[in-house]
Amino acid sequence: MNKTFLTLALSALLSVFAATVQAASSTAIFAGGCFWCIEADFEKLPGVLEVESGYTAGKTANPTYEQVSNGHTGHTEAVRVIYDPARVNYAQLVEYFWRHIDPTVKGRQFCDIGDQYRSGIYWSNEAERKVVVASRDALLKTGRFKTIHTELAPASAFYLAEDYHQDYYKKNSVRYNYYRYACGRDARVKKLWE
Repeated sequence: MNKTFLTLALSALLSVFAATVQAASSTAIFAGGCFWCIEADFEKLPGVLEVESGYTAGKTANPTYEQVSNGHTGHTEAVRVIYDPARVNYAQLVEYFWRHIDPTVKGRQFCDIGDQYRSGIYWSNEAERKVVVASRDALLKTGRFKTIHTELAPASAFYLAEDYHQDYYKKNSVRYNYYRYACGRDARVKKLWE
């Protein structure tokens, strides 16, 4: 066999594999403050295939990190979770999300202050909307929280963050771990949810 044939055959196999994975996956969008942290949290959940950091729920097309950080785009730092619905369903993702944020604060998460760090769940269809609203209502009924400030809204355009933000917790683990600890994220989540 020649190299060209092998290259074409391998390329065809990879295309079929990619199409199969794409057909077997679904996506969900969540905002939980710093996208580095919520990306790291979701990537630990079995059934999650990939998590991408980005920006959503704002008015500026193709925003940059600098634009979002200044707080004038309306966007929040968010993640797009690509998952296998045969292994983890949307309701499970929503429950997992709640337990990794502080829903009691408005326009911030942990040490990150500003509307660009607000928490949010952005549904793609009516079935997802019902799951999100029922989940929020169930949390309120427990009496654990007087108010939940997490934004619940239909999904809008999701813009990928710059490459250096993707998998930041893996590429810059020392800096990331210091930031997460100094921000008090895990201590606050533990206090809220235990």
